[in-house]
Amino acid sequence: MTTAPSGIEMTRVEKDSMGEMTVPADVLYGASTQRAVLNFPVSGRPVPETMIRAFAILKTATANANTKLGKLPDAKRERIVGACDQILGGLDEHGGIERHFPIDIFQTGSGTSTNMNVNEVVANLVCIANGVAIGSSKDAEYLSGDASIHPNDHVNMGQSSNDTFPTAMHIAAAIGIKDRLLPAVQSLAKALENKAKEWDDVVKIGRTHLQDATPIRLGQEFSGYASQMRHAEDRLNRALGTLAELAIGGTAVGTGINTHPDFSGLIAKELTTRCGIEFREADNHFEAQHAKDGYVEVSGMLRTIAVSMSKIANDIRWLGSGPRCGIGELKLPAVQPGSSIMPGKVNPVICEAVVMASCQVMGNDVAVTAGGFGGIGSLLDLNVAMPMMAANLLDSIQLLTGSCTIFEEKLIKDLEPDRERCGELIEGSLAMCTSLVPVIGYDASAKLAYAAYEQGKTVRELALEQGDLDAERLNELLDPGSMTRPAP
Repeated sequence: MTTAPSGIEMTRVEKDSMGEMTVPADVLYGASTQRAVLNFPVSGRPVPETMIRAFAILKTATANANTKLGKLPDAKRERIVGACDQILGGLDEHGGIERHFPIDIFQTGSGTSTNMNVNEVVANLVCIANGVAIGSSKDAEYLSGDASIHPNDHVNMGQSSNDTFPTAMHIAAAIGIKDRLLPAVQSLAKALENKAKEWDDVVKIGRTHLQDATPIRLGQEFSGYASQMRHAEDRLNRALGTLAELAIGGTAVGTGINTHPDFSGLIAKELTTRCGIEFREADNHFEAQHAKDGYVEVSGMLRTIAVSMSKIANDIRWLGSGPRCGIGELKLPAVQPGSSIMPGKVNPVICEAVVMASCQVMGNDVAVTAGGFGGIGSLLDLNVAMPMMAANLLDSIQLLTGSCTIFEEKLIKDLEPDRERCGELIEGSLAMCTSLVPVIGYDASAKLAYAAYEQGKTVRELALEQGDLDAERLNELLDPGSMTRPAP
């Protein structure tokens, strides 16, 4: 180790298969990770913490499986599991996760650098637990001990980066959907359903092509929004089924070289118990490693949910436009001043945030799709765009979770209709003549609508003047509520 003049240790030397490497003294990773840090200074964005946590869960499961299969002594298993628990705890006593997992997203496409980063951190945490210097995991004398750990031989036993990284991708995404996004979608769907019931008596004008159409109840519109989110819920449940298929056990190219045939099944069983997700071994390990079709499929589902969110947010933005010179059928809650120059202006900022997040999710999906594309990411016997694909899909999960949460809490919860405005716009709509078609015919109704527009009158006013229908019959036909349901 080298030291600063004050005596503080600054660097140490670690080894990997390529030789010695100088590493910062206070980090838990080793030579392989440091090479990757130096090789990939691309974006400054490390592999997401959710992926690191997924790796820690996976390495715990692999250690337990190897012990059950008689390949890893229990003392070594305990040390690996203990180190993984420390990673899951956040490594706060060592400066946090990011300090020790610094490799850029844009690295080797198999994620080998991140897999080795995890292996090295686990091994060095075991060094600390065993009371020896960090970096001792390559020393022959140290490795002769019962509880000593080598990053490749023990932490990575029965594994390859080529099957661990795609497995961690699935674990991280599945946990993110199950624990965060799915509850947020379900909560938003419920909030929209409640508004639909509460506002079922509010009749307003419908609009198609941004032009006046026949009346609709505000509750009916919101029931449509709620249904979109229930469909989103269904999509996420299907996504969990897709992500539950794991590549672990395929090792290098899907053949399972250097691993036990029961290895994958044991891991899937443990992950199912731990995560509450029905994980299973891949039906075909070659598909699971050579392609990333399942990840592309899930990204497409997230994109669809983003499209749904953008539709709902944009509709509410339109319906709340005004407050005096727009549609103004909804009263959007004021959450912040809307202008630095126009006093009293309040903007639909929550809607805008949701729409922007939806745009980013769509962009993420393009990147994930390209990463799975033949000749780009999926090349012969391995996909080589996995870190980028994982980062984008996990970002989409986070964006949609946050969007659903703020949309419900800061907008839907306090959203209110302007009942008076809804009534005014209905009465003035020329589309009211649609209910007259069964009585006076399409052509006569159209003529009435054109004449009402030209004369600046309502359909009701002009129809009364023409005297073809008496007031009682006309009021019956032009009842807005009756227009929001099929006629008997």
